[in-house]
Amino acid sequence: MNTKIESVSSPKRLARIAGVFYLLVAIFGGFAEGFGDPRMYVAGDAAATAGNVLANPGLVRMIVTAHLVNAIFFILTAMTLYILLQHVHKSVARAMLVFVALAVGITTLNAVFQFEGLQVATNSSYVAAFGAAGSNALVLLLLEIQHYGTLSAQVFFGLWLAPLGYLAYKSGLFPRALGVVLVMAAISYLVQLFAAFLAPDFGKQIHGFMTILPIIAEVWMLGYLLVVGVRSVKPEKRILTEATAA
Repeated sequence: MNTKIESVSSPKRLARIAGVFYLLVAIFGGFAEGFGDPRMYVAGDAAATAGNVLANPGLVRMIVTAHLVNAIFFILTAMTLYILLQHVHKSVARAMLVFVALAVGITTLNAVFQFEGLQVATNSSYVAAFGAAGSNALVLLLLEIQHYGTLSAQVFFGLWLAPLGYLAYKSGLFPRALGVVLVMAAISYLVQLFAAFLAPDFGKQIHGFMTILPIIAEVWMLGYLLVVGVRSVKPEKRILTEATAA
């Protein structure tokens, strides 16, 4: 019985479970944010945005659902990594979990605004109350809130990589270079997001360059979790790490 429990909670098993959850985050998040959202929201164009939503109600429902499922698997990823890495430094592991919880909270709230945009676009009572132009403007407002809310959530999508990188670096379970790249990716995330709010034109210019490190870091982490799991660490080294964290 004890052997079975140890097998389920072994570092390699936990890492691969986290990797599967992380892969599902990439799939559902990529569909929602990379494919779905850009096909609905047209910045500054109420008629086009409302027209997109009205013409694709099923797709909007799929996008909203993908955002919610993405949030579920993201928090499961963080919880599994917390169990795996809390022995390194419990406070840092808790910070990682808090950042993910904040990102998930904002993401799920954003999905409500997107869904309400669909409700307004497809319910004729809004056209009767506000007119076609007013109804379209309301749809645009709701999707703009969702759009900029997603940018706000990405602050925490970036921040969680910093404690994760620290824990990966200190644990010995991952390549140290991976830990460094994860921390640098967090910085890159924050730079591009604050630029998007403070200097939008400059933010657009640097966006492609500043996404390179986050892509490398997250693909590397995902691949390592799925393929390798974690490195084998000598028991005495793990005990020393736990004692230092305590």
